[in-house]
Amino acid sequence: MIRVGIVGATGYGGCELIRFLLGHPQVKITWVSSRTYSDMEYSDVYRNYFQIVDQQCIDDHIEDYLEEVDLIFFATPQGVCAKTLTNSILEKVKIIDLSADYRLKDVNVYEQWYGIGHASPEYIDQAVYGLCELNRNEIKGATIVANPGCYTTCAITTIYPLVKAGLIDINSLIIDAKSGVSGAGRSAKIANLYCEVNENLKAYALASHRHTPEIEEQLGYACHQPITLTFSPHLVPMNRGILITAYASLNKGVTKQQVDEAYAMYQEETFVRVLKEGVLPETRNVRGSNYLDINYVLDARTNRIIMLGSLDNLVKGAAGQAIQNMNILFGYEESLGLLLAPAVL
Repeated sequence: MIRVGIVGATGYGGCELIRFLLGHPQVKITWVSSRTYSDMEYSDVYRNYFQIVDQQCIDDHIEDYLEEVDLIFFATPQGVCAKTLTNSILEKVKIIDLSADYRLKDVNVYEQWYGIGHASPEYIDQAVYGLCELNRNEIKGATIVANPGCYTTCAITTIYPLVKAGLIDINSLIIDAKSGVSGAGRSAKIANLYCEVNENLKAYALASHRHTPEIEEQLGYACHQPITLTFSPHLVPMNRGILITAYASLNKGVTKQQVDEAYAMYQEETFVRVLKEGVLPETRNVRGSNYLDINYVLDARTNRIIMLGSLDNLVKGAAGQAIQNMNILFGYEESLGLLLAPAVL
């Protein structure tokens, strides 16, 4: 039985962690922490958990509660986990961080893109990037798992096979991405108010989105060279979901068979579904689940490939993948507690 604590339990990511962990047969949620709602019952914050999770939120002084847990999830904004971790904490528990604090290996890149100083760069090298389908062997022995972001999980997983196989011109890579509003978190922002978002579709953070270097770094590992790409995110008036459409020029002589063979790397994966020919990913088909759907279209006229991927930003893009990482860390079946079918409505 894994005893877990959740820091940032009252954000959307933390709430999804609880939803899935409640159905995990080998997990006990020992405590939930929230700076904003400290001392309140969790079910008073989210009333859907009435008589399900009625425990009181503790404060953020987690050192006082380390003996009670084996693993701590940080479902917190950038900077919180990095400021909190110490050697004494890491000697006692494993950490899965849902923020970007340990995703990027170059601390200067992190500080440039996130605009904050890194509080504990000494731990970056021991953190493992938690994209399960690509790094599960490294995850097994990790103390800190850097859980990937939602855009990044979708984009990297969708594009990675073709970069690894050398089938596309990496300098031509463009990613058009669209996200539901929950991707911006639960805190109040004018730009995310109902009247600002409803009946509206907008681009944001063009040429400057924080997930860009994360995508570049991970895809660079696949082809063993630096990558510079264009990433353009958009906000869609829906609660949850990510859809990415990526474009790249095919290298000379690349065939459909080669593309299919590249995507066959996911053939045995539970949560990455390469769809049937002609069936394109849609956000509704992965809603509320840990599945990521992929497909592609070859454009013979332009010699380009159009790659599409879709996931639920709160599940496979956050909490679900974090639980997948937990299962790997503790030697359980990777899909344990996560085989919830996508919701139709």
